[in-house]
Amino acid sequence: MVYMPREDSFLLEKQVLKHAKGKCLDIGTGSGIQALAAKKKCRSVLAVDIDAKAVALVKCKGIKAVKSNLFSNAKGVFDTIIFNPPYLPQDADVKDSEVYGGKHGYELIERFLSNSAAHLTANGQILLLFSSQTNKKKVNEIFEHNLLEFKVIAKQRIFFEELYVYKITKSTLLKKLEERNISDHKYLARGKRGIVYVGKLARKKVAVKVKRKDSEAIGRTQNEAKWLKLLNKHKIGPQLLFAGSNFICYKFVEGDFIADYIEKSSKTKIIKVLKDVFGQCRKLDKLWADKEEMHRPVKHVIIKTKPVLIDFERTRHTNKPKNVTQFCQFLISANFNALLKKKGIKINRKKMIELAKQYKKDYSKKHFDYIMDTFK
Repeated sequence: MVYMPREDSFLLEKQVLKHAKGKCLDIGTGSGIQALAAKKKCRSVLAVDIDAKAVALVKCKGIKAVKSNLFSNAKGVFDTIIFNPPYLPQDADVKDSEVYGGKHGYELIERFLSNSAAHLTANGQILLLFSSQTNKKKVNEIFEHNLLEFKVIAKQRIFFEELYVYKITKSTLLKKLEERNISDHKYLARGKRGIVYVGKLARKKVAVKVKRKDSEAIGRTQNEAKWLKLLNKHKIGPQLLFAGSNFICYKFVEGDFIADYIEKSSKTKIIKVLKDVFGQCRKLDKLWADKEEMHRPVKHVIIKTKPVLIDFERTRHTNKPKNVTQFCQFLISANFNALLKKKGIKINRKKMIELAKQYKKDYSKKHFDYIMDTFK
């Protein structure tokens, strides 16, 4: 059944007449109201819809149209993409793909936005309509996850909800990554100070760490880039590829976090990995570099075959580095020590504390070797 124009359609139509430009794509065209408005402003318009009846109807109105599930048959890139999606949370008792955007209302918008950048020119725009019923906070988060910026250009209260029209553009960071030929950008994780995305560069997987907008930390991204340049020479950390003022890009590190790796690995492999981590901590100490994360590195050590230390944003130069001693502290912490015991690795807490104290006095190889000897 073709979605016929309603209040939301007319609200979006007004903004299409104001903002549409260049080569235009109207997704979920329905009756074709947005495509017809865009035709007055744009040099070309392509309308798509998953409903064959809608496609036939729009063709009769003189608009080029094809059947497509979102971008599946929309080839090329566009200066303007228009989307008035189904945006209401699913009613368990009613099946209506015209109005329901998924269980929570935003799922279809999320699918759309996750693929939109590849179909948008560098300075292109998306005109998107949705409702307060869709969970505005979640939709805003989806923009951030896809490296998109947005501005509310219209809103209207009707009955029990408020309608919004957003103008969405590529962020400066996204443009820079595309200039570097990094594609398939996907959100991976959020930390205390940064957000990590993954992408592809020459078919290789890369990670991009971006400073969080709400983080009060200053200069941490530049600090991590500076240290990775140095530490990579000593085979420490992920391979840095390039950096900007508020982001770094490095080769993606495959593997498991340290606790997950230990859960599924043999005693021999675990001891080898622990010694390798200690070896890297020793190198850091000798460089007078304090990572400041090794007392609780549950998300800072990734292991596939060999351990890789990540997250060097807090690293600093000091005459009293604590990398080896902090890792000693981590090994004897209650939860991790219990995990090691399950694997047959027993560490004497009092002895480890004493060995760490001795090492801290002079940072000598002799006292470091005493710590390593506990794993024989």
